[in-house]
Amino acid sequence: MTSPQIKLIALDMDGTLLNEHHEVSELNRSMIKEAQKQGIDVVLCTGRSLMACEDYAKELNLTSYLVTGNGSEIWHTSGELVDRSELKSELIEMMWELRNKHQTNHWAASVDKVWKNEMPEDIPNFDWLKFGFDIEDDEVRKTIFDLLSQHDELEVSNSSLTNIEINAAGVNKAVALTKLCEKLGCEMENVLAVGDSLNDMAMIKESGVGVAMGNAQQIVKDQANWVTTSHNEDGVARAIEKFCFSS
Repeated sequence: MTSPQIKLIALDMDGTLLNEHHEVSELNRSMIKEAQKQGIDVVLCTGRSLMACEDYAKELNLTSYLVTGNGSEIWHTSGELVDRSELKSELIEMMWELRNKHQTNHWAASVDKVWKNEMPEDIPNFDWLKFGFDIEDDEVRKTIFDLLSQHDELEVSNSSLTNIEINAAGVNKAVALTKLCEKLGCEMENVLAVGDSLNDMAMIKESGVGVAMGNAQQIVKDQANWVTTSHNEDGVARAIEKFCFSS
C-alpha cells in the first residue's frame, strides 16, 4: 500500500502500547517522542478511564488528546473534557440484571467511578459511560455477547478474549478519532491506528493506516493493513517507524 502522510497516531494501551508488565518499552517511548518532535499528534485511544491512563500520558509527555472509555470521552491532556457520550441508566440496569442472572464478573464506569463486581443501589442517579463483563465460560460469554449485539442502542466489543465491553450505540474509538481529526484539521486517512482487540477494529478499519499487533485477535489482524510484532516486542515502535519515518 502507498502510505498517506501520518498526522495523528492513535494507540490502544493494553495489549498494544503496554507490554505484559503494563510498561511502555524504551523503544516505544523513544519512537513516540520522535513522532511528537516531528509534529505528529500522539493520542492514547483506550477502553480505560481517564484515571487509568493519565499517568502514562504524563510519562510520555503527551500534549494532544486522550480518547477514553472506548470513545465515550475525549480529554485534552491538560485535563479539559472535550466530549462525552453517556450510556442510558436503564441499559445499565438491564446489563446488571443479566450479570446477576449468569453470576459473572463485571465492571461499570460512571463519570466519577469504576465499579467492580458491585453496583450502587440508585443506578439512575449516576451518569454512565460503559459496562463490561469478564467471563471465562465460553458458552455463557457467547450467549451474552450475541444477546447484547442484537440491541440497537448498544455498541458491543471486547478488549480481550474473555471479556465483553459495552458502550452506547455509535460510540467507538473511530467515531472519537473522527471528532479529533475535525478539531486538528486533518482527515482519517492521515491517522495511523494500532490495536489488538475488537474495540480497536473500527479505528483500524477507518484510519488511513490500520495496524494490528502480533498478539491481536485474528479477526482484527484480518482487517488491518499491516501486522506488526507483539506488545512484548516493541510492535508500536515498529509501526511508527515503518509508516511515519520510512522513506
